[in-house]
Amino acid sequence: MKRRSFLKSSLAATSVAGLAPMVTGQAAQASSNPAREFYELRMYHLRRGPKQKLFDDFYREAAVPAWNRAGVAPVGVFNVMVGPDSPTTYVLLTHKSLESMATATDRVRADAQYQKTGAEFINATPSDPAYVRVESSLLAAFEGMPRLEVPAGVAEKKPRLFELRTYESHSKKANKKKIEMFNQGEIAIFRRTGLQPVFFGETLVGSKMPNLTYMLVFENMAARDKAWGTFVADPEWKKLSATPGYTDPEIVTNISNLFLRPTAYSQI
Repeated sequence: MKRRSFLKSSLAATSVAGLAPMVTGQAAQASSNPAREFYELRMYHLRRGPKQKLFDDFYREAAVPAWNRAGVAPVGVFNVMVGPDSPTTYVLLTHKSLESMATATDRVRADAQYQKTGAEFINATPSDPAYVRVESSLLAAFEGMPRLEVPAGVAEKKPRLFELRTYESHSKKANKKKIEMFNQGEIAIFRRTGLQPVFFGETLVGSKMPNLTYMLVFENMAARDKAWGTFVADPEWKKLSATPGYTDPEIVTNISNLFLRPTAYSQI
């Protein structure tokens, strides 16, 4: 029994060690603060038709329960409301540690119930694939918001609109400066003006780097427009955004955003 536990620990350590160089030390630095979470954001590009239902059935019945059994929670599953490449489904996995991020996928794949319940999706053939392709980004939570905040009303399945925003920078130095800006004041202004965050993440591995990604939640589009209007007009925001070193021309090169609707089984 001791030997088995030792082997599991060794394998986990090996997996984490293999991941650390890939994230160039940034994830290791973030993991030194145990309060900070890690996120994997997956984008499943689907084909219109019956495979959309197959995906939903798989994630609702097999994947989400298996991720939860592996200690990954909450799991968010969202469909694109406004954005490119429809149909695309976004999956947000919440990890409590770097070790979880490195080892959870293997633990899920070793889950017998997952393999049984999700067999049709997992064993799809090359001639009839379950999805077109999947892309993935790995992120570390900001110090200013170290843990994901599940929106109110999830349990009651109240309507929710999510805005996913990505800020690109011309250099890692500029990217870090924008993260500092959020941590030092912008997140607080968000909250005060009615912009409710779900998570903020520094992208460790992904496309369009260097960048940061965050998610906001609203009741509807009208509430979203009102909150952003209040934020933009806020005197404290105007002062912060005009501060040398924090202006957009200095630290942000591109902003992209899209709107998402949660599936009925999403835990976010």
